[in-house]
Amino acid sequence: MKMITAVVQDQDAAKLGKTLVKAEIGATRLASTGGFLKAGSTTFMIGIDDDRVDEVLAIIKESAQKRDRLMTPAYSMDTVESAVVTPMEVEIGGATVFVQDVAQFHQF
Repeated sequence: MKMITAVVQDQDAAKLGKTLVKAEIGATRLASTGGFLKAGSTTFMIGIDDDRVDEVLAIIKESAQKRDRLMTPAYSMDTVESAVVTPMEVEIGGATVFVQDVAQFHQF
C-alpha cells in the first residue's frame, strides 16, 4: 500500500476531486497555502494499493495542468523609494506529488 500526497492549486482541486470519485478512489482533502505566490492550494492524501499508483498519478497529471499567468511582484515601500513594478509571467498550477510506502493502514 502507498500514501500519495498531492498538492494542487485550488482551481484544480474540484476537477481532481471529481475525477478521483468517478474512479472510486478515496481521498482526504486539506486546505493549504504556500509556495512562491502564497496562493491557496489543496492537499489530497490518498491511500491506495500498489497496483493502482500509476492510475492515480495519471489522474493527478491530467487534472492539475501547468499554465502561465501574469503576476505583479510584491515589494516593500520601506526598501524602494521609487520603483516601476513590471508584471512578470510565471508558471502556476501542476502538482507536487509524494508517494510513500505505508507500513500499516487502519479504518475505524
